[in-house]
Amino acid sequence: MARVQRLVKTGVATALHRSGADAAIGVLRRVRRRPVVLGYHRIVDDVRPHLATSIPAMLTSRRMLERHLDWVGRRFRVVAADELETLLDPRGEPARPVAAITFDDGYRDVYEHALPILKRKGMPAIVFVVSDLVGTAGVLLHDRLYLAVARALRSRSGTQAVRRALAAVARPGLRREPSGGALAFTQRVLTTLPQADVRRVVDTVEADIGVDDAQLSAFRPLSWEMLAEMQRHGVAVGAHTRSHPLLTLEAEATVKEEVVGSRRDLEARLGRPVRHFAYPAGDFDTSTVRAVAGAGYDLAYTVCRHQDVEHPRLTLPRTLLWERSSVDAWERFSSPILGCQVNGVFDLVAPCRRSHR
Repeated sequence: MARVQRLVKTGVATALHRSGADAAIGVLRRVRRRPVVLGYHRIVDDVRPHLATSIPAMLTSRRMLERHLDWVGRRFRVVAADELETLLDPRGEPARPVAAITFDDGYRDVYEHALPILKRKGMPAIVFVVSDLVGTAGVLLHDRLYLAVARALRSRSGTQAVRRALAAVARPGLRREPSGGALAFTQRVLTTLPQADVRRVVDTVEADIGVDDAQLSAFRPLSWEMLAEMQRHGVAVGAHTRSHPLLTLEAEATVKEEVVGSRRDLEARLGRPVRHFAYPAGDFDTSTVRAVAGAGYDLAYTVCRHQDVEHPRLTLPRTLLWERSSVDAWERFSSPILGCQVNGVFDLVAPCRRSHR
């Protein structure tokens, strides 16, 4: 079934690209009236060694990143963060087609693998970092959760540990059976529980099955020295909260501290203004947008096409990409598929159904 779906996707994207219909759809849906912003997470040498321990949609190889950057570089002018601020009007629309490259979460492998490619191509970018983790050996909670659950589900005793962890938080509506595998379980927990409860689940599972420090080391964050060097080479630093909670699930006081504190910490350590913000998981609502506005950010980024009518500059859509997001039925990079993604064609089939209110 999956093979048939990939064949259909490849055929439709190719037909739309050859006829120019993908670009026409982008114009009709006003996608072409916004900056093209591409988003990535981890950049690794080869994704295959990481597939057993990492959320697949977080991984992009150096080779695939270079394919994407070459594609966007031929079609748009890639601009730096400060120039993007000046190009956008109050509605968040640029005067001419431009693109921006972003990286979320602040993984060290962005410095190791993405920065050399950006320097070679002369492309600026923005890296959104979780400020409490910079310069530490800490690992983001969603990575710890996925890794712990993936390890636990390989044995009956580990599965029982996951059930005990869910019973400990006792949230209404959260199924206690770890059905659907590690990825489905991770998504369910992250989109249902506030961060304090997610942490309890992770701590409970890790206490039962142990922690593999060697596997966790792959998720190391950037250091302050790395961030300073990236800034010198045209990579702006943006805020991504202090600890990466899903803001729409947190109390108002927590949201304020996360968005204000992150900016304050980064500016104090880096000595430069931080004017860009990315919502964790791209999730936002009216309350969180107002908190971001109150924190003084100039631009903020989501992961869907919805924009807040009062704050369009603080709800800029992005296209999140990963290793297999733009490949055809034969696992090759596909320019037509990437074009359909950028033009919002696939959003017609699978639109964001959240109201964000």
